[in-house]
Amino acid sequence: MTESNGVVIRIEDLHKSFGALDVLRGVDLNVARGEVVVILGPSGSGKSTLLRCVNLLEKPTAGDIWFEDTRVTDPATDVNKIREQVGMVFQSFNLFPHLSAKHNVMLAQRKVLKRTKEQAERIALEHLGKVGLADRVDYMPAQLSGGQQQRVAIARALAMDPHVMLFDEATSALDPELVRGVLDVMRALAQAGMTMIVVTHEMGFARDVADRAIFMDEGAIVEEGTPEQLFDDPQHERTKDFLGHII
Repeated sequence: MTESNGVVIRIEDLHKSFGALDVLRGVDLNVARGEVVVILGPSGSGKSTLLRCVNLLEKPTAGDIWFEDTRVTDPATDVNKIREQVGMVFQSFNLFPHLSAKHNVMLAQRKVLKRTKEQAERIALEHLGKVGLADRVDYMPAQLSGGQQQRVAIARALAMDPHVMLFDEATSALDPELVRGVLDVMRALAQAGMTMIVVTHEMGFARDVADRAIFMDEGAIVEEGTPEQLFDDPQHERTKDFLGHII
């Protein structure tokens, strides 16, 4: 199964251990182009590790990951080339504090994609506008709220023209009143057809936006289905217990 039949990411029998701790235990997952997959589960269930393995921020212990037609886990694969096409947004914003919002979005374009200053600036302004920060392009990170900083981080990822976006608890470090602005940006991306894998505790977002919802526990996929299936008619007792505590 490859990109030729619509699968952008294919994960096969993925394992990840840290010493004696098995964090991922044989995960299989396909993600189609344009699909929004939301991953739910308790802390320590392996959700973030799974995302980090997709672009080899963590090296899998065993198993294979394919991105489009490239086997990511092949030692001969140019990992940096894969990372250019897989945008990732973390809990922490990871902005350079000495650079303005605009220059944070320009930097990787210049360094990695070798765009000219004029090209990078034009694209930075375009994406900062899309995330609602057209009037904040010259602000330093310390002058921005947490939600605004996270939107800069999203604009930075989008400026690299990724084929897939990974979101790892992108709103968990934000005050509740700042969450909506970030979720609105993510919702707009989904509506525009961006392929997305989203680790989140935002159940309303998952229900409204996901094409498929996945529940993980103890390093494995316990249950998956449409949001309606998972939230309204979970089949596994562990899923029922988890959802019963948070909904």
